[in-house]
Amino acid sequence: MSAHQQQVPTLPKIKFHEEGKLMRIELSGHHVDISEAVKQHVSDKLAKIANRFPSLISADVIITKEHGEYEVEIASHYQGVAVAAKGTNDVMYPAIAQAVKKLEAVLKHRKGQLRQDLHQKPVPVVSEAENLDVYDEYDEAV
Repeated sequence: MSAHQQQVPTLPKIKFHEEGKLMRIELSGHHVDISEAVKQHVSDKLAKIANRFPSLISADVIITKEHGEYEVEIASHYQGVAVAAKGTNDVMYPAIAQAVKKLEAVLKHRKGQLRQDLHQKPVPVVSEAENLDVYDEYDEAV
C-alpha cells in the first residue's frame, strides 16, 4: 500500500439481535469519525427496534456534523414502504437517541395502518324502501 492510500475501516454490516434474526446496519459518517463505541451504541439501539419489528431487515444510518451540530438520519424499509427518521442535537448520542425514537414512532404508525387494513370495514345496509325515498325526495326538489 502506498503512502497516499488509506485503509478504509470495515464497518459491521450484519448484527444479530436476540431472536436470532439478521439485521444489516450500514453506518457512515460525514465529517465524523465513527468509533467502535458509536457503532456499538447504534447497533444496540437498532437491535431493540428489530426485536419489536422482526420484518425490519436493514437500516442505513448516516451521522453528519455541520456547523457544530450532529444530524443522524436512519432510513429503512418496513412492509414495502420506505421509512426514515432524523434527529439533531449538539451532542452525537442524544441525536442518535432522538432519531431512533422517531423511527420507532414511524414504525408504530405504519404497523397500525397495516393492522387497520386487515379488519373488514362495515358496509352500510340500505333497504330498498329507504333507497326509493331518497330518489323521490330528489325528484321533488328538482
